Amino acid sequence: MVSARAVAETVRDPELPMLTLADLGVLREVSESDGAVTVSITPTYTGCPAMDTMRDDLVHALQGAGYSRVEVRTVLQPAWSTDWISERGRRALAEAGIAPPGSAPRRPSGPVPLTLSPPVRRVSCPRCGSADTELVSEFGATACKSLRRCRSCDEPFEHVKEI
Repeated sequence: MVSARAVAETVRDPELPMLTLADLGVLREVSESDGAVTVSITPTYTGCPAMDTMRDDLVHALQGAGYSRVEVRTVLQPAWSTDWISERGRRALAEAGIAPPGSAPRRPSGPVPLTLSPPVRRVSCPRCGSADTELVSEFGATACKSLRRCRSCDEPFEHVKEI
């Protein structure tokens, strides 16, 4: 039988199907004990609508591989960061025409400072590589992506926002 970890690592993200949950960094832990499998995942955003589908897909894949008792737990600490996306995942995003995130912002401990303008991001076009891009909308098809346009090739593209 294939290890539970190996099976869980094949499950794809429902919103970014070019990535596995492992590539996205939401797959935290997979353990086997007495014939039962426990999987821990972390949402990319609080209230992420894809969590139920991720959970269902993990259970289905593991049960399909012969694991009859599967529990999927949600782990909130530490909070997910785009820094957890693997290098293979970043390449897959770019190949799919989605600009991968840069490094997540580092904040000092304590209160979060309030800013009244969106963060300035330098995002290169995943199609032509130009850094001359502009923000069209802070929110794309999902809350974790923004919509941008390249001024060089004039193509629109999505960008996974750094968090």
